[in-house]
Amino acid sequence: MTRLVTAENQTMVTEFLFSVFPPLHQGGLLFFIPLLLIYAFIITGNLMIIIAVQLDATLHTPMYFFISVLSFLEIWYTTTTIPKMLSSLVSEQKTISLAGCLLQMYFFHSLGITEGCVLTAMAVDRYVAICSPLRYPTIMTPKLCVQLTAGSCLCGFLLVLPEIAWIATLPFCGSNQIQQIFCDFAPVLSLACTDTSRVVIVDAIHAVEILASFLAIALSYVRIIVVILGMPSAEGRHKAFSTCAAHLAVFLLFFGSVSVMYLRFSASYSVFWDTAIAVTFVILAPFLNPIIYSLRNKDMKDALGRLLCRGRRAGGVLR
Repeated sequence: MTRLVTAENQTMVTEFLFSVFPPLHQGGLLFFIPLLLIYAFIITGNLMIIIAVQLDATLHTPMYFFISVLSFLEIWYTTTTIPKMLSSLVSEQKTISLAGCLLQMYFFHSLGITEGCVLTAMAVDRYVAICSPLRYPTIMTPKLCVQLTAGSCLCGFLLVLPEIAWIATLPFCGSNQIQQIFCDFAPVLSLACTDTSRVVIVDAIHAVEILASFLAIALSYVRIIVVILGMPSAEGRHKAFSTCAAHLAVFLLFFGSVSVMYLRFSASYSVFWDTAIAVTFVILAPFLNPIIYSLRNKDMKDALGRLLCRGRRAGGVLR
């Protein structure tokens, strides 16, 4: 544990310790291997989706463009946390520097907010496709898709910046043990040796961000469901529902776990439940997303099949 002694003879924390990870000889390896396999699956699955969308002409639509953007974000979203978790599971030094902790918080939350905005853009895309199908090609143009993606990134990476800048000014001079699997606002702020009552403002900002995206997507789907139920053809209803099912599943998984974690204000959970909720949206949701988008979508399954066949043929030619 590294500390810096100040002129006032007060020790300042320069490293944080992740106290929830067990030592290697006490079960760390049992968690390391499954987590490594999950991380490899997340990277591989999302890369395959990105490549399939880029190479298959049948997937050159706004919906699949947003899915590929989401896959790209998922790769970096998980990379901000899982490699450090893997390191902490096998290393005796389960620490992270103060600067490293701030960077992890910044990129994790920036990418998370960006994902929420992209999911909102996907809901708008489905709303226009089902509620205004004749105007869909003229509204959801490639230019608008790029603008929505750029706006999502701008929103995500700017909203968190003031919060991280404020936390960077706080002194940390007590315990350095973070009771969480990654650096997050509440566990880090609880270690500050100064007044952090302004965290209520931070909670309110998070609540507005989450609820705004949630309401936009929920209202879009209420209208979509109403339109689908009014379709005369059963086949048409089934097809419309199937195009929305994957996005709706990802939306519920992502916003459900995030809401439980960040819309609790003064409520507190045990370390076990805090960790379990964090695992849901840090590991489980990114793990399930490629499965949902590939298994619940016939076009994506067909495109991935063609991609794999192309790879096998290329391998046969090289041999």
